[in-house]
Amino acid sequence: MHATREIEATRIVGFRGAYVFDVSQTDGAPLPSLGTVSGNPGIHLTRLIEYASSEGISVGHSSDIAPARGVSLGGKILLLPDMAPAEEFATLAHEVGHELLHRGERRTTTTKTIRETEAEAVAYVVCSAVELQTSSASQDYITLYNGDAAVLLESLAFIQVAATKIIRALRLEGTVDGASDQT
Repeated sequence: MHATREIEATRIVGFRGAYVFDVSQTDGAPLPSLGTVSGNPGIHLTRLIEYASSEGISVGHSSDIAPARGVSLGGKILLLPDMAPAEEFATLAHEVGHELLHRGERRTTTTKTIRETEAEAVAYVVCSAVELQTSSASQDYITLYNGDAAVLLESLAFIQVAATKIIRALRLEGTVDGASDQT
């Protein structure tokens, strides 16, 4: 004999009020775009890739890393494909900063906040040297990882060494702001 089960179905029917706005019903200044780098790195993008290679770091592209724009894998950097040249340059400078600063013994003695702050500060200095406009991108990134002025102050010597190596490789060694760039 089979037992018959009765299944009770419950249906909820109803509506709830919700506010919906059209963009034409809003006012104010447009929201700022966060995390953007603009400008043209020109030959410096190629030089940065060549520098990475000279340091034994391969550079490739992969959409599998999304939503990250770049990753440093210890001797290998992967970048998100199809970024604007300025974004690609800034991301590569950040990842090269990681490779120079955080692939040895120092990686185990630093926190993620310190590592991300240092790499982004290196990228900021290098981007400034090739006259890219970073708006608030570096500040936004450092804030995202809870970096602050104290972390930057403690890391200045490391940031300066790494940024100087990259800037020299880009053949900008005589400049601070990239004004006397020789291409």
